[in-house]
Amino acid sequence: MLSVFDKYLRPFFQTLFVDPIAKFLTRSTFITPLFLTSLGCFVGLSAALAIWYQAPWLALFALLLSGYLDLLDGTLARLQDKSTPIGSVLDFFSDRVVDFAIVLALFGIAPHERGFLSLLMLGSIFLCVTSFLLVAIFVENHSEKGMHFSPGLIERGETFLFFFLMLCFPSGFAPLAWLFSGLVFFTAGIRLFQFCCNFSTSHISSEN
Repeated sequence: MLSVFDKYLRPFFQTLFVDPIAKFLTRSTFITPLFLTSLGCFVGLSAALAIWYQAPWLALFALLLSGYLDLLDGTLARLQDKSTPIGSVLDFFSDRVVDFAIVLALFGIAPHERGFLSLLMLGSIFLCVTSFLLVAIFVENHSEKGMHFSPGLIERGETFLFFFLMLCFPSGFAPLAWLFSGLVFFTAGIRLFQFCCNFSTSHISSEN
């Protein structure tokens, strides 16, 4: 179950816009993957602040930049052979900080009308992240990332797309929030279902 962005768009975007910049930055002794992670988190929080103060175009730009930096830091870490557990943890944590801040800012635009749906979105993200971490605990990591990465239908790219749409079409917040929450809940459910099936199959095979 691979997201549309990761399957179709990311390889193209990575080759054209991320890899060349990352290779250029490898020459720098000042710009590190951790610096890019911190900068991406700061820019993401700035996007939330722009949403709160009803500056949607500034928020859109900041969201795009934050998402780009989120791709760039991991690429730079791999090119410099500086992938560390600390970097992976801070990258994962900063992503969740930005997600929370954006949903909180979207809620702040119209608290009475958006309260329940904002809570639903946060709940879906919480359960989806929980499913991701639980699977990562019990599945051996064979990837270049800091932990086992079980891809889902809704990943970072799709999440940002929903945020963009909610900013561009505020009147459509309700249906977008319902759709987003439903897809994220579905992602969590499918991830757990696949893990249980694979674990049961491997356990039976080992007994035989």
